[in-house]
Amino acid sequence: MNTLQKKNDAIRKIIHVDMDAFYAAVEQRDHPEWHGKPVIVGGRPSGRGVVSTASYEARVFGVHSAMPTSQAYRLCPHGIFVPARFEAYKEASVIIRNIFYEYTDLVEPLSLDEAYLDVTVNHIENPSATLIAQEIKEKIYDRTNLTASAGVGPNKFVAKVASDINKPDGLTVIPPETMDHFLEELSIKKFYGVGKATLRKMHGLGIHRGSDLKKWALIDLIEIFGKSGQYYYQMARGLDARPVESHRIRKSFGKERTFHKDISEREYILRFIEGLSATISEGMRTIPAAGKTITLKLRYDNFETISRSLSISHYTNDASEISLITQELLKNTEFGDRPIRLLGISISNLDINKEDQAQQLQLSLDN
Repeated sequence: MNTLQKKNDAIRKIIHVDMDAFYAAVEQRDHPEWHGKPVIVGGRPSGRGVVSTASYEARVFGVHSAMPTSQAYRLCPHGIFVPARFEAYKEASVIIRNIFYEYTDLVEPLSLDEAYLDVTVNHIENPSATLIAQEIKEKIYDRTNLTASAGVGPNKFVAKVASDINKPDGLTVIPPETMDHFLEELSIKKFYGVGKATLRKMHGLGIHRGSDLKKWALIDLIEIFGKSGQYYYQMARGLDARPVESHRIRKSFGKERTFHKDISEREYILRFIEGLSATISEGMRTIPAAGKTITLKLRYDNFETISRSLSISHYTNDASEISLITQELLKNTEFGDRPIRLLGISISNLDINKEDQAQQLQLSLDN
């Protein structure tokens, strides 16, 4: 790496934008009577669904994403439980993403409500990433009536950690000259990538802040944490050379559903597969994309999860073909003999920008 490249890497200006309780915030915006009240987006409290997003008012009661909605109801019985409206969230996400592109083409979306931006060089020729982040936040609010939090740093890791510091509606800037001090003082639980199990393990080793982690040698961290040890070593020192990737190659497309009750009826499952295949087909045509490998995923009532796959000789995104292949794959399961808790279908081995690819099957469906 030449000196110029090292210098450019050292002065990167990365912004991480994370919408505040995005799904719940959209619901509160579209239902003003819910403003200031605990809103919980996800499955029904009486079912087996999980919480997608909880408003900050609901989080006060301990409700958080990925929690079973039945548990959320016990914690917050007066909460407003609503199903997800993905079209509304996608509509807001498109507006937000278009704002990003006003400043840079180097935008790496992580989800509907989160993205990295590299504004080292930007469309408005503003040298201040802080001012750009502030403008982006203001435009998001003006155009969507939603708030976002942003972190600004010299790399993706620091920017992401920073965006979570002053939520909601926060802006935290970590310039290169203060990065070391920031990471040394940071609670280890705030380090992105440190989950609950790892946190307990680190606390057991006396690692509570970044400065504690920084004292450990690379070889010791690898011995204790395996491959993740190198990641923790680098993060304690703010070493992250990952670029903002504006074009990610999609590897698969799929949908799955956890049923409200275990399903044993064959006809119900077959009809469900037809409907899910149609949904997947519609989504793939929107990209547009087509794939050669169809995978069926089943979870039985005892939580045992299996998958069955078949690769065909041509690309497809045709609903009837996806449904037909999935139903054939179903024959190689215990479908009908054991209750099913979850069913999913995915298409992989994709070719992006493929239009309608419906063709007659060219090989047998033997698995």
